[in-house]
Amino acid sequence: MIELLILFVVFFKVGLFTIGGGLAAIPLIQEEVVARGWLTTAEFTNMIGISQSTPGPIGVNVATFVGFSQYGPLGSIVATIGIVAPSIIIIIIISHFLSKFRKNKYVEGIFVGVRPAVTALILVACYIIAKEALVNIPLFEASGNLIDLFDIKAIIMFVVFFLVMNKWKHHPVFYILIAGLIGIFIF
Repeated sequence: MIELLILFVVFFKVGLFTIGGGLAAIPLIQEEVVARGWLTTAEFTNMIGISQSTPGPIGVNVATFVGFSQYGPLGSIVATIGIVAPSIIIIIIISHFLSKFRKNKYVEGIFVGVRPAVTALILVACYIIAKEALVNIPLFEASGNLIDLFDIKAIIMFVVFFLVMNKWKHHPVFYILIAGLIGIFIF
Protein backbone atom coordinates (compact mmCIF):
# COMPACT_ATOMS: atom_id res chain seq x y z
CA MET A 1 0.00 0.00 0.00
CA ILE A 2 2.86 2.41 0.79
CA GLU A 3 4.31 1.72 -2.67
CA LEU A 4 1.07 2.89 -4.29
CA LEU A 5 1.14 6.04 -2.15
CA ILE A 6 4.71 6.73 -3.29
CA LEU A 7 3.63 6.16 -6.90
CA PHE A 8 0.75 8.61 -6.44
CA VAL A 9 2.99 11.26 -4.82
CA VAL A 10 5.62 10.95 -7.57
CA PHE A 11 3.09 11.50 -10.33
CA PHE A 12 1.20 14.16 -8.37
CA LYS A 13 4.47 16.08 -8.10
CA VAL A 14 5.11 15.68 -11.83
CA GLY A 15 1.59 16.87 -12.63
CA LEU A 16 1.93 19.82 -10.27
CA PHE A 17 5.22 21.09 -11.67
CA THR A 18 4.72 20.39 -15.35
CA ILE A 19 3.92 23.50 -17.32
CA GLY A 20 3.70 23.32 -21.09
CA GLY A 21 1.94 20.05 -21.77
CA GLY A 22 2.67 16.36 -21.76
CA LEU A 23 6.01 16.52 -23.54
CA ALA A 24 7.28 18.83 -20.82
CA ALA A 25 6.49 16.12 -18.26
CA ILE A 26 8.73 13.52 -19.89
CA PRO A 27 12.07 14.66 -18.37
CA LEU A 28 10.53 14.89 -14.89
CA ILE A 29 8.95 11.45 -15.21
CA GLN A 30 12.18 9.97 -16.53
CA GLU A 31 14.17 11.44 -13.66
CA GLU A 32 11.79 10.03 -11.05
CA VAL A 33 11.25 6.64 -12.68
CA VAL A 34 14.89 5.85 -13.50
CA ALA A 35 16.19 7.19 -10.17
CA ARG A 36 13.77 4.93 -8.29
CA GLY A 37 14.78 1.93 -10.39
CA TRP A 38 11.26 1.41 -11.67
CA LEU A 39 12.53 1.35 -15.26
CA THR A 40 15.86 1.53 -17.04
CA THR A 41 16.51 4.36 -19.47
CA ALA A 42 16.02 1.94 -22.38
CA GLU A 43 12.70 0.69 -20.99
CA PHE A 44 11.57 4.27 -20.44
CA THR A 45 12.50 5.19 -24.01
CA ASN A 46 10.43 2.27 -25.31
CA MET A 47 7.54 3.42 -23.13
CA ILE A 48 7.73 6.90 -24.71
CA GLY A 49 7.34 5.31 -28.15
CA ILE A 50 4.31 3.34 -27.01
CA SER A 51 2.83 6.40 -25.31
CA GLN A 52 3.14 8.50 -28.46
CA SER A 53 1.37 5.89 -30.55
CA THR A 54 -1.64 5.56 -28.25
CA PRO A 55 -4.51 8.06 -28.02
CA GLY A 56 -4.40 10.66 -25.28
CA PRO A 57 -1.91 13.05 -23.72
CA ILE A 58 1.60 11.60 -23.66
CA GLY A 59 2.27 12.52 -20.02
CA VAL A 60 -0.86 10.71 -18.86
CA ASN A 61 -0.08 7.73 -21.10
CA VAL A 62 3.44 7.43 -19.68
CA ALA A 63 2.13 7.66 -16.12
CA THR A 64 -0.43 4.96 -16.86
CA PHE A 65 2.16 2.66 -18.41
CA VAL A 66 4.68 3.19 -15.61
CA GLY A 67 2.02 2.51 -12.99
CA PHE A 68 0.96 -0.64 -14.81
CA SER A 69 4.54 -1.86 -15.22
CA GLN A 70 5.12 -1.55 -11.48
CA TYR A 71 1.83 -2.47 -9.83
CA GLY A 72 -0.52 -3.74 -12.52
CA PRO A 73 -3.97 -2.27 -13.20
CA LEU A 74 -4.24 -0.65 -9.77
CA GLY A 75 -0.85 1.01 -10.29
CA SER A 76 -1.97 2.41 -13.63
CA ILE A 77 -5.07 3.91 -12.02
CA VAL A 78 -3.09 5.40 -9.12
CA ALA A 79 -0.41 6.91 -11.39
CA THR A 80 -3.01 8.34 -13.77
CA ILE A 81 -4.98 9.92 -10.95
CA GLY A 82 -1.74 11.24 -9.50
CA ILE A 83 -0.68 13.04 -12.67
CA VAL A 84 -4.10 14.55 -13.47
CA ALA A 85 -5.17 15.48 -9.92
CA PRO A 86 -3.12 18.71 -9.73
CA SER A 87 -4.66 20.00 -12.96
CA ILE A 88 -8.16 19.19 -11.74
CA ILE A 89 -7.54 20.92 -8.40
CA ILE A 90 -6.03 24.00 -10.06
CA ILE A 91 -8.91 24.28 -12.54
CA ILE A 92 -11.47 24.01 -9.74
CA ILE A 93 -9.72 26.78 -7.81
CA ILE A 94 -9.41 29.00 -10.90
CA SER A 95 -13.05 28.43 -11.87
CA HIS A 96 -14.15 29.40 -8.37
CA PHE A 97 -12.34 32.73 -8.58
CA LEU A 98 -13.11 33.23 -12.24
CA SER A 99 -16.86 33.02 -11.64
CA LYS A 100 -16.52 35.83 -9.09
CA PHE A 101 -14.45 38.02 -11.41
CA ARG A 102 -15.99 37.08 -14.78
CA LYS A 103 -17.87 40.38 -15.04
CA ASN A 104 -14.79 42.39 -14.08
CA LYS A 105 -13.78 44.63 -16.99
CA TYR A 106 -10.10 43.71 -16.59
CA VAL A 107 -10.80 39.98 -16.65
CA GLU A 108 -13.05 40.44 -19.70
CA GLY A 109 -10.26 42.44 -21.32
CA ILE A 110 -7.80 39.63 -20.68
CA PHE A 111 -10.11 37.13 -22.39
CA VAL A 112 -10.66 39.44 -25.35
CA GLY A 113 -6.89 39.89 -25.63
CA VAL A 114 -6.14 36.18 -25.36
CA ARG A 115 -8.43 35.18 -28.25
CA PRO A 116 -6.27 36.67 -31.02
CA ALA A 117 -3.14 35.24 -29.42
CA VAL A 118 -4.66 31.75 -29.30
CA THR A 119 -5.79 32.12 -32.90
CA ALA A 120 -2.26 33.15 -33.88
CA LEU A 121 -0.79 30.12 -32.08
CA ILE A 122 -3.17 27.81 -33.91
CA LEU A 123 -2.32 29.43 -37.25
CA VAL A 124 1.40 29.10 -36.57
CA ALA A 125 0.91 25.42 -35.79
CA CYS A 126 -1.04 25.02 -39.05
CA TYR A 127 1.72 26.80 -40.96
CA ILE A 128 4.43 24.58 -39.45
CA ILE A 129 2.50 21.40 -40.22
CA ALA A 130 1.63 22.53 -43.75
CA LYS A 131 5.23 23.53 -44.44
CA GLU A 132 6.43 20.12 -43.27
CA ALA A 133 3.71 18.11 -45.02
CA LEU A 134 3.19 19.98 -48.30
CA VAL A 135 6.53 21.59 -49.15
CA ASN A 136 9.90 19.99 -49.90
CA ILE A 137 12.51 22.75 -49.61
CA PRO A 138 15.62 20.48 -49.72
CA LEU A 139 14.47 18.87 -52.98
CA PHE A 140 13.74 22.32 -54.46
CA GLU A 141 17.17 23.62 -53.42
CA ALA A 142 18.86 20.56 -54.92
CA SER A 143 16.99 20.63 -58.24
CA GLY A 144 16.11 24.30 -58.68
CA ASN A 145 12.77 23.27 -60.23
CA LEU A 146 9.79 25.11 -58.82
CA ILE A 147 7.61 22.02 -59.20
CA ASP A 148 9.91 20.18 -56.77
CA LEU A 149 9.09 22.72 -54.06
CA PHE A 150 5.62 21.24 -53.60
CA ASP A 151 4.64 17.68 -52.74
CA ILE A 152 1.89 17.40 -55.34
CA LYS A 153 0.48 14.10 -54.02
CA ALA A 154 0.24 15.52 -50.51
CA ILE A 155 -1.40 18.73 -51.72
CA ILE A 156 -3.96 16.79 -53.77
CA MET A 157 -4.68 14.55 -50.79
CA PHE A 158 -5.04 17.61 -48.52
CA VAL A 159 -7.48 19.34 -50.89
CA VAL A 160 -9.54 16.19 -51.44
CA PHE A 161 -9.80 15.46 -47.71
CA PHE A 162 -10.58 19.10 -46.94
CA LEU A 163 -13.46 19.08 -49.42
CA VAL A 164 -14.74 15.62 -48.44
CA MET A 165 -14.61 16.41 -44.70
CA ASN A 166 -16.61 19.58 -45.25
CA LYS A 167 -19.21 17.77 -47.35
CA TRP A 168 -19.63 14.56 -45.33
CA LYS A 169 -19.42 14.79 -41.57
CA HIS A 170 -17.89 11.48 -40.45
CA HIS A 171 -15.89 10.92 -37.30
CA PRO A 172 -12.26 12.15 -37.62
CA VAL A 173 -10.96 8.64 -36.93
CA PHE A 174 -12.66 7.50 -40.14
CA TYR A 175 -10.68 10.07 -42.15
CA ILE A 176 -7.44 9.26 -40.33
CA LEU A 177 -7.80 5.55 -41.14
CA ILE A 178 -8.64 6.23 -44.79
CA ALA A 179 -5.73 8.68 -45.12
CA GLY A 180 -3.38 6.16 -43.53
CA LEU A 181 -4.45 3.46 -45.97
CA ILE A 182 -4.06 5.81 -48.93
CA GLY A 183 -0.67 6.88 -47.61
CA ILE A 184 0.54 3.28 -47.53
CA PHE A 185 -0.08 2.98 -51.26
CA ILE A 186 0.95 6.38 -52.66
CA PHE A 187 3.82 7.49 -50.43
